[in-house]
Amino acid sequence: MQGSQSKAVICLSGGMDSCVCAALAARDYEVYALHFSYGQRTEARELEAAREVARLTGIAEFMHLRIDLFRRIGGSALTDAAIAVPDASQHESRIGAEIPVTYVPFRNAHFLSAAVSWAEVLGAKRIVIGAVEQDSSGYPDCRPEYYDAFNELIRRGTREGDIRVETPLIRMRKSEIVRLGVELGAPLHVSWSCYSGEQEACGVCDSCVLRLRAFREAGTRDPIRYAAAAIRE
Repeated sequence: MQGSQSKAVICLSGGMDSCVCAALAARDYEVYALHFSYGQRTEARELEAAREVARLTGIAEFMHLRIDLFRRIGGSALTDAAIAVPDASQHESRIGAEIPVTYVPFRNAHFLSAAVSWAEVLGAKRIVIGAVEQDSSGYPDCRPEYYDAFNELIRRGTREGDIRVETPLIRMRKSEIVRLGVELGAPLHVSWSCYSGEQEACGVCDSCVLRLRAFREAGTRDPIRYAAAAIRE
């Protein structure tokens, strides 16, 4: 029941991992969700997914923030129209071997900073983010040591110093995340992971390839639509 639980702020992208995190956080906390539109290609679709995940997991409040700096800075295939989103389906085994062009430079630090500010106002002591190190694209801001360092920054730079970032999925494989989501009843059917498609998921970007593999290894069917039905076999 809201009001009787301790509060947490979640960085809610609307993707598969953040969807499972939302269901997990809602079990233990009164949850306040932050969603960022930062000029990403699938901005509208991600916002729609995040709103639905928030609604279906019973989140107390949903805050939508727009930030323009990543679009203006560029340097990422997610925010710069001049950089193509690569087709990962032909080299699936190499995903995570190097930092890809879909990495948005130091993005999570900006997201977490806003979450810490809101947490201080709310009196929330936990921030939840669906960062995953294993089976991922290899982003440097999804590593455990990154969050250890950020927690030290919070300790030194906030009023009470007692807010902590939680990364409950960071050491899990994607297939384990799918199984956990199914167990929790997470609304995976409204989540969105694709880097380029908004009506149907492309099925060939890093994010789609990792998601499809996770559902396949978990022995369950991915409930979202893909551009090529054969991809889901």
